[in-house]
Amino acid sequence: MVLILGMEGSANKLGVGVVRDGEVLSNPRVTYVTPPGQGFKPTETARHHQSHVVQVVKRALDEAKVTPEELDAIAYTKGPGMGGPLQVVAIVARVLAQLWNKPIIGVNHCVAHIEMGRQVTGAKSPIVLYVSGGNTQVIAFSGGKYRIFGETLDIALGNCLDSRFARVINLSNDPSPGFNIEKAAREGVKFYELPYAVKGMDVSFAGILSYLKERAPKLLSSGEYTQADLCFSLQETVFAMVVEITERAMAHCDTKVCCIYVYEPSPLFWFLPYLESLSNKLHIFANFRISDRCWCADRRFSLSFGQLVSLCSCDEFSE
Repeated sequence: MVLILGMEGSANKLGVGVVRDGEVLSNPRVTYVTPPGQGFKPTETARHHQSHVVQVVKRALDEAKVTPEELDAIAYTKGPGMGGPLQVVAIVARVLAQLWNKPIIGVNHCVAHIEMGRQVTGAKSPIVLYVSGGNTQVIAFSGGKYRIFGETLDIALGNCLDSRFARVINLSNDPSPGFNIEKAAREGVKFYELPYAVKGMDVSFAGILSYLKERAPKLLSSGEYTQADLCFSLQETVFAMVVEITERAMAHCDTKVCCIYVYEPSPLFWFLPYLESLSNKLHIFANFRISDRCWCADRRFSLSFGQLVSLCSCDEFSE
């Protein structure tokens, strides 16, 4: 019986989870929320985590009905993420490990998300399309480790859509830019051709964004295209790009299983609204490639929770 307390604070969410042999006993979290239209800065986010982390740890232990003495190990997110918030969590984890005389396990944030997605969906050795506000990668497990087959050469997909394009067309942040882009894209009827930047197994979004920044004001003011049309055009283009490199990785690895993993948080607000549209495209291509399967981790398991760090570290600790 392995009992682990895991701490996650790589961005604006601070979560602490207690897990016993894969069973989640508690999973409280707090979120640093900024005014609409503003992102969260590393320094301010770190201060938020500093002021809440002790309270959240206590809540996690109380809800799990366990004591520090019963824990087998302390786990924490060691990266990637925002430096300030990560440092706060790492320091607290080290202090608790010394106070309670427990071993400490540093967990890669990306690997934790992928492992949770794999466990939840039941996908066996999938090609993973891993998308977020800060990451866009096609990943597969090979030779005992996760290997990146393709990735963005500049900005991430979520960063391109949420925190950049939404500002270009003055899209509302209520409830989030991502939600509003997806909603508007469903109403788009006129496709505006954009640069398609796929280079081998890699993609590039910065050029597409610059192209739209230069042309969007004129296209909108002339009435030739609407906000919905531009949202639709950009979303269709960038999603087609990541689906293409995912399919290429599947062909290269001769695998018939892919797993899409879209996770929170994006640089400003939520990226999850894109999940439905992107997963639909992957399902279409999987059906085209006869006998292929496409798995998609749902919203419940796409958040930066302490539970994902705990679950991932359970396997490490057992080994």
